[in-house]
Amino acid sequence: MTYYIADSAVFIMGNCDLDSSLIITVPSVAEELKSGDASLRFDLAKEGGLRVEWPDPEMVKEVRKMAELTRDSEELSKTDLEILAKALEYRDKGLLLTDDYAVQNVAVQLGIQVKPIAQKKIKDIIIWQKQCIGCKKTFDKGDVCPICGSPLKKKRKKSRKEKSYF
Repeated sequence: MTYYIADSAVFIMGNCDLDSSLIITVPSVAEELKSGDASLRFDLAKEGGLRVEWPDPEMVKEVRKMAELTRDSEELSKTDLEILAKALEYRDKGLLLTDDYAVQNVAVQLGIQVKPIAQKKIKDIIIWQKQCIGCKKTFDKGDVCPICGSPLKKKRKKSRKEKSYF
């Protein structure tokens, strides 16, 4: 049996025709639903058996570690971390439903299967770095160059095709 770990996009987009009893999400997803339609879809899914579970704190730590390695940590919200942690718990029998590219990037690095809702799936796994727009030096993190004081912008450090991560 496959479980579907759902991020907010499942309820926002509303084009997911799955058995609600096979869908699992985290409590913070409900907090992200701003429209009445998205909230209604969430409530209907709950009535149909949607499971709302807290993520395992150890899994959250593992996700944070991977997000630091890929340099996606600045892009991930608390909800993103929690949904990734829940997907990691169900890695062997689950499929993460998300349109978020940073979430997908971290997920595939963790060996989590991903299916987008409305966007395209990522093709490459990306490791990010920061590059100074002034002196062109590169850094792993930060917003301001410690050498010349110019802003740092995000840049691909390396990437590889998504299928090669196993």
